Amino acid sequence: MAHRGRARQDIATAPGVDRRTVTRWLNTYCANGLSGLRPKKSKGKSGHIPAALADEVKTWVLTGPAEQGLDRANWTHAELADHLLKTKGVRTSRSAVQRFCSKIDIRLYRPTYHHERGDPVQQAKARPEIAELGNLYSSNWSVSVPSARR
Repeated sequence: MAHRGRARQDIATAPGVDRRTVTRWLNTYCANGLSGLRPKKSKGKSGHIPAALADEVKTWVLTGPAEQGLDRANWTHAELADHLLKTKGVRTSRSAVQRFCSKIDIRLYRPTYHHERGDPVQQAKARPEIAELGNLYSSNWSVSVPSARR
């Protein structure tokens, strides 16, 4: 539009931006071409967790929280963040720990449970006892059904 001679104010009304924004876009285009107009990722604040702690955090995850004196079976990102604060003085968030773990190829796991097959000999010995307990409990329980009212 600018190349065809349209005023910057007229160009700005189509996308709903300020005239100064159009001026900034045109100046960037003249200086850098189309690549200058592509959005760039914000640099943002660098991570709070020093890269030097990567090996130690990996060790924590592999050995589990019990080795660190905690009463948990598995780590969560929030618990790792809390442990970093208490042991290393590194104040960080759960999401920062998640990104840090992802960057150093650590994936926290959830516990999975499975039932092992029992010993057939012990199961055979337990069957009569279980049957006896079942009979004992069923004879002590009586179920009364209320009669329907007319």
